[in-house]
Amino acid sequence: MPPATPTGKLGPVAGAASGPDRAGRASYPAAAGPREPAADGLSAASPDRDDGAGEATGQERLTSPVELLWDLVFVFAVTQVTTLLALHLSWPSLGRSMLVLALLWWAWSAFVWAANAEDADSPTLRATLLVALLLIFVVGLTIPEAFGADAALFAIAYAGVRFMHLALYADVSRRGHASWEAIAGFAVTVTVGMLLLIAGAFVGGSLRIILWTAAAAIDYAGPAWLTRERLRGLQRVAVAHFAERYGTAVIICLGESIVEIGVGANHQAITAELVATVASGVLITVGMWWVYFDRASAAAEARLRDHHDPVLAAADGYSYLHLVIVAGIIVFAAGMRLATHQSGALPGAPRLALCGGVALYLLGHASFRRRVIGSVNLSELGAAAVAGAVGVLGGGLPAWSVGAAVAAVLAVVCWRER
Repeated sequence: MPPATPTGKLGPVAGAASGPDRAGRASYPAAAGPREPAADGLSAASPDRDDGAGEATGQERLTSPVELLWDLVFVFAVTQVTTLLALHLSWPSLGRSMLVLALLWWAWSAFVWAANAEDADSPTLRATLLVALLLIFVVGLTIPEAFGADAALFAIAYAGVRFMHLALYADVSRRGHASWEAIAGFAVTVTVGMLLLIAGAFVGGSLRIILWTAAAAIDYAGPAWLTRERLRGLQRVAVAHFAERYGTAVIICLGESIVEIGVGANHQAITAELVATVASGVLITVGMWWVYFDRASAAAEARLRDHHDPVLAAADGYSYLHLVIVAGIIVFAAGMRLATHQSGALPGAPRLALCGGVALYLLGHASFRRRVIGSVNLSELGAAAVAGAVGVLGGGLPAWSVGAAVAAVLAVVCWRER
């Protein structure tokens, strides 16, 4: 893919999208039935939009600099989730960490969709993301005590981010780039979810966790089930931008796993066992990178361009199933961080996190491929089962042996997919 220009746009495409109708609404085709492939880098099954995002000059939308700046703050928040999990690695801690990760992911993903429909150089996009990144930074700061003393600040700051996303989408709709009917549908579930989140911050114990889980479930359910038919006509998907943004998220989390390996090994005596453990962790990270980026990401992007139902395929494959991929990387990173501290047999918690994280990643990636590309990858499913078995049955093995076994499993998957 050619490099992005400073304005966040990419090289020539074959055609241009048409604009809004006279009433200022996005014009879009009927929801059902197969569509012809789009030749302009935008999916053909979603609303037409004007020059801003697709560019009548034949340029395709890619990531803008302000979105990359937003990603840097997302990196910090993800780091906080990994630390939260690694410092108290247990089943309750896993549940709390995954709940926080789900909320963070949904906020990040929501802005991907709105930015995808907005002009790359829009002042509204820039201003909204700059304010939102301040709020998400506050959210990241509160993560260690999100279920304790900082619950109210966490919930209020996070709700601010979600409502700013809705405001940005309202502007996108006003410009004729997205369907207001679809936006209004999931705006209801966002509002209900955020009210529950804030309410949960002012109660304690299990009730807070119940309310926050319900808040996340309702927010996720809006586009997925409650307003799914409306979502189909939401917008035209600028495919290169969309695939690039989610690929960036995977890279961010893989980078976080490298950092966690380094943090775990820091200030320890450099022994042959530590070097072997660290090397196995890095090889696992490389293997996960290979599985995603060698062929599958490009194949998914190409498939999305001519998909008969691109908005729903993008929502399912990227917004929802990528959460499983990201969660797997984070759980692996936490387990790997603890594994670098161990000599002798690796205890059960870090072993299960290390192996289970990779298994979860592979299951998420296989599901993503099935939903977007339409293929079932038996190698990934089998490798997930083997990685899980190593975690369950590998008691007594040292960290480097567990890591080497999982790295070998990933190497087989990469070899079969070459």
